[in-house]
Amino acid sequence: MPKLKTHTGAKKRFKVTKNGKVKRSHAGRRHILAKKTTKLKRGLRKAGYADSTNVAQVKRLIPYS
Repeated sequence: MPKLKTHTGAKKRFKVTKNGKVKRSHAGRRHILAKKTTKLKRGLRKAGYADSTNVAQVKRLIPYS
């Protein structure tokens, strides 16, 4: 069986945790930050997890993680 290629866009955006969850970062933290509240920006710093409906698809894109 040949090796599978990792999707390079997905490997930069997602990590698989020890328990098999897919970790991701939040969107909306790059620019136009002046109008966002401190509380919102602080919340965006923390990692989020991919929704259960998308986990199987993401794991297919990063097969060796």
